[in-house]
Amino acid sequence: MRLFKADKAVFTAKAVFLFALAVMFISCSDIDTIEIWTNRPEVALYGEFFNNTQTQYKVSVKYTEFPINEISRANSPDIIIASWLKNSSTQTYFKNINNIFGAKKLSRNIFYPRLLAAGRIEDRNQYLLPVSFNVPALIFSKERENELSNQFTVSFNEIKEISRKYNIESGGSYTRMGFSPLWNSRFLLAAAVLQGASFREDEPPQGAARVSSRNPLVWDSSALEQTISFINNWTNEINTSSQMDEDFTFKYFFESHERLIQSGRIFFSYTESSELFLLSEEVKPLLDFRWIMEQNMIPITEDMIMLGIPKWAKSQTAARAFVMWFFNVETQRLLLDYFKSNRIHENIFGICGGFSALNSVTEQVYPIFYPELLGRMPPSEYFMELNIIPANWAAIKDRVILPYLSERARGESDNEIYPLERRVNDWVRLNR
Repeated sequence: MRLFKADKAVFTAKAVFLFALAVMFISCSDIDTIEIWTNRPEVALYGEFFNNTQTQYKVSVKYTEFPINEISRANSPDIIIASWLKNSSTQTYFKNINNIFGAKKLSRNIFYPRLLAAGRIEDRNQYLLPVSFNVPALIFSKERENELSNQFTVSFNEIKEISRKYNIESGGSYTRMGFSPLWNSRFLLAAAVLQGASFREDEPPQGAARVSSRNPLVWDSSALEQTISFINNWTNEINTSSQMDEDFTFKYFFESHERLIQSGRIFFSYTESSELFLLSEEVKPLLDFRWIMEQNMIPITEDMIMLGIPKWAKSQTAARAFVMWFFNVETQRLLLDYFKSNRIHENIFGICGGFSALNSVTEQVYPIFYPELLGRMPPSEYFMELNIIPANWAAIKDRVILPYLSERARGESDNEIYPLERRVNDWVRLNR
């Protein structure tokens, strides 16, 4: 039996590398075998590790980009580990796993509280367990670390003030620029989240059936408009205009942001923790970072990885055995050590590409493997609560939300461009 079944014809280079490491043949004739569906290729290595630690169960891993779209009563894995699992269909597909907690089982205290809460339905029953998460950050030259007021976080106001002082204009154009919100559409989304735009799944009224043509996404329109106004004012106040901002980008951004920081052309660049710790060893010593925090809130990127046991799992005892093994501090330490010793940590950050949802792993074990994190962990009490978002959020975000935010952030009014609600409705209609 093949440990890793590939459904995608083409993998990224990273996935191909992990696939090559993880493929093996095992004899499972007399062993209880569970199947895991995942959109994280490194889970194949976790399965291989589990298989080597005991002889009672075996794991088979299947890669699929959107596991939740393939599951049915007749076609179900024993575990799913992926993004986009928490939505209106969660109770339809996954088992209530309240009984996985207790004496000689998992303790709720090992998880970050708000991450664990994200896996509950109506604050009562646990259907999903958080696996990993990421947060936004800004990187800058280590030589300029004393110019920031806080060792851990940076606010919008501080970014603006540092940029104002850093900017150099000559002959009607900028030759040096601190930062622009227009450089990265993911920064615009983070700003919208922090300003209260609150993108979330639109659930039908209680007792009503979901209509396939219904817009699956709602948001706070007033907060979104405030965000657009905030970004437009930022651009005009600090960088003169979106046109001068774009002229600077066109002239200098043929180099990577890391090189632009090192040369002094820009001060900040936006990134996320999933990318931050994959920077090359040549670049890392030259850069520093701060987590983005506004009004004592740090947003968690919406692609948080979660784990669930489907209702139709055939080997639920074995599935629980894997869950108990995986959500163990020593297990995750060993996985991180294996990744480092085999240099896989250069391609994958942490557990499933992010910080571990186990607080002691992230706060005590990660700094061993990522020394830059020593004393620099995001303050967890500031983590924002996560909204329920539709299962197709990834596509809606990339094809609708981010393009819309980019257009509006460049100064176009809502009356001059195709409205967001109609864009979402059109996308849903064409992609049912």
